[in-house]
Amino acid sequence: MSHHLDSPIARQDARLDITDVYLFRGERGTVFVMNVSHSLAGQDVRGFHPEAMYEFKIDGDGDAVEDLTYRVTFTDRLQLRRVTDPDPHAPGILLAEGPVGATVDAEDGTRLWTGEAGDPFWIEPDVLHAVGHAFQDGTKIDLSGWEPAAAANLFAGHTVHSIVLEIPDAALLAVAPDRRIGFWGLTTLATDAGGWRRINRAGLPMMHPLFTQFNEDLGNRLNDGRPADDPNTYGKSLVDMVAGVVAANGTARDPRAYAETVVSRLLPNVLPYTIGTPAVFGFAGWNGRSMTDNAPDVMFSFASNSPVSLGIGRESVTAKPSDTWPYVPTRG
Repeated sequence: MSHHLDSPIARQDARLDITDVYLFRGERGTVFVMNVSHSLAGQDVRGFHPEAMYEFKIDGDGDAVEDLTYRVTFTDRLQLRRVTDPDPHAPGILLAEGPVGATVDAEDGTRLWTGEAGDPFWIEPDVLHAVGHAFQDGTKIDLSGWEPAAAANLFAGHTVHSIVLEIPDAALLAVAPDRRIGFWGLTTLATDAGGWRRINRAGLPMMHPLFTQFNEDLGNRLNDGRPADDPNTYGKSLVDMVAGVVAANGTARDPRAYAETVVSRLLPNVLPYTIGTPAVFGFAGWNGRSMTDNAPDVMFSFASNSPVSLGIGRESVTAKPSDTWPYVPTRG
């Protein structure tokens, strides 16, 4: 999501809170990035949770149900597993294991890096909160007291803990022969009863900042369930919120029809990508997401049917991402 402001359950432990996911072309395959454990949380215990699963869910046939999962777990050493079983909790096949903070290679060409990195995301807090209030209250986005010249990146200088996974194209094409995939990240936590509890789910950016800043119940519910069920479960709630803002703006003759079109693209909450192509999450289309795409401007403007700008861009990020492995701005 750019989930930095997420649900109460996810905020209880920053190690399980997905701040962002990214999906783009790498040096030798397709790159998936999941960032968690933001330094802004201020918790003493950060990093990766030893009793959690961090999963990269990949849909290859357009039904918003995973056909392939890459699972990362952390104890004394991290383990990377590939799961193709319909049972989401199946153990899968061990691909590789190794230490945090170093590249771990699998025999099939998959590689993994985990560790602390600079946060490549940017957000302007005044615009963020104005957008959240508008979608909660069904009003215009009120920026009357905001000065764009004073815009600042709330996350400048902050860090996250990154999981960077690069997968050979052949492994993805086995489940997506037309080269089109959908991706979402998921964190789950082991329960005392021996099962697993979903904590955080992230696909498209900015979903929680748009819809749940001031609706904690919806924030928790959006993290539960499967993407395939999203339209039936959350569709009406999101349509109501979008229609309220668009009606207040007066930018569509039929605000509800516009809202239904918007939500049909937002749900299921899955990030689309065509394997082997340049990633861009922009006004012209959504094809993966690079670490320099301006997702807030795109999503805020799209959902409100009005131009919304943060007044800042990638220049406000203090630790820059790279075009070379492991792509994130590593620390230490």
